[in-house]
Amino acid sequence: MNLLSSLNRREFLAAGAAAGCGLALPQLASADDTLNGTLIRGKAEHVISIWLGGGMGQIDTFDPKGKGDPSKKLAGSYYDSIETAVPDVRVCEHLPKLAGLMDRVTAVRSVHHKVIDEHAAATNRMHTGRPISGTVTYPSLGSIIAHERGAASDGAPPYVLIGYPNVTRGPGFLGTRDSYLYLTDTSQGPAGLTRPDGITPRSQSRREKLLAVLKRNADPTTDQRLLDYDAAIEQSLKLSGPEFMRVFELDREPADLRNRYGGEFGQRCLLSRRLVERGVRFIEVSHNLNFLNGIGWDVHNEGILNQHKLIQELDTAVAALIADLEAKRMLDKTLIVITTEFGRPPEFDSGGGRGHQGTAFSCVLAGGGLSHCGAWGETDEIAKKIVSNPVSVPDFFATICAAVGIDYHKNLYDGDRPVPITDMGQSIGELFA
Repeated sequence: MNLLSSLNRREFLAAGAAAGCGLALPQLASADDTLNGTLIRGKAEHVISIWLGGGMGQIDTFDPKGKGDPSKKLAGSYYDSIETAVPDVRVCEHLPKLAGLMDRVTAVRSVHHKVIDEHAAATNRMHTGRPISGTVTYPSLGSIIAHERGAASDGAPPYVLIGYPNVTRGPGFLGTRDSYLYLTDTSQGPAGLTRPDGITPRSQSRREKLLAVLKRNADPTTDQRLLDYDAAIEQSLKLSGPEFMRVFELDREPADLRNRYGGEFGQRCLLSRRLVERGVRFIEVSHNLNFLNGIGWDVHNEGILNQHKLIQELDTAVAALIADLEAKRMLDKTLIVITTEFGRPPEFDSGGGRGHQGTAFSCVLAGGGLSHCGAWGETDEIAKKIVSNPVSVPDFFATICAAVGIDYHKNLYDGDRPVPITDMGQSIGELFA
């Protein structure tokens, strides 16, 4: 059997299996994944990606259903739902501020993958768009966008992580040049760019001159890893000056605006807006710092009791971010993305909390110049199964890439090995209509 007939046979079998499950078929790369035969290219310039580590329950946030009862083991939502600015689209009662802004938002309710019970593997999947490989370290979405678009200005890094560093957020085979600058405390800024107290501007200048002499006298290299490392050092030296470091001085913002954003997570979101203004292309804002309820979004057993505090904090910060970007006429140029490693089942566990669910969960898009519709995709009456418009993780990544003008059908290269940039994802074309 030749390769072509083998591929056709696999496509036929896949189509039969999907039809048997009652799912809409994912399309092959074709004109159906374009607008008028042209590859979809949005006009967003920046991405602010908000990461909810632990697993945000879709049924308790952006895909509410009929109310359940933990004491009776009755599956359903933990909270009541409320109307939004979009007719027939409802959200959890603890998202009132975002409810009024859902015409600028699309909750993609039909995201799915096959990773269920392993947080690290699911976190990797939702950052790289692929399963973990024993032979390839794949780049994160942030590094892919940094690689393809670079920084939006010379005085900024392309990628900033506000949270703890991790290989899943990294550049993988793309190399050091497409990695991130990170910080964990909004009041301090990136520790790696802060000079020790004893290093004056004069002594720093002497060190840089000595480094330049050593580089001139060194044997030239064509090793890309060394070249990328040198480029990273040069960028760090440039960013360690006062001009870029001022972006972390949040007290320059009006006090009432800072208060509207809320606590530390809100201040991270405010900092992300300042980083966008400075020219950073991709910012990840991590919310998995065990704020408020001690366990983050991993609400097993009694952990669910204070889940509402996390949801309220998310509502306050993201609503303030949307309104702030819109007031500064930056919302259409900035795509806000909310992701998590998986969702939560409608059933309650023995302690009244929830387990893990990767087969159907919600991720959120806002701004970015998209044609928002409040919600995309549909799950069944208990948010357990997808009933229309399934969106794979590669599809979700392709939509983000399309929004920022990246060719989501192209290949990246690990050495000589071609690697599809989104693992053959198809963008949600209706959001670009």
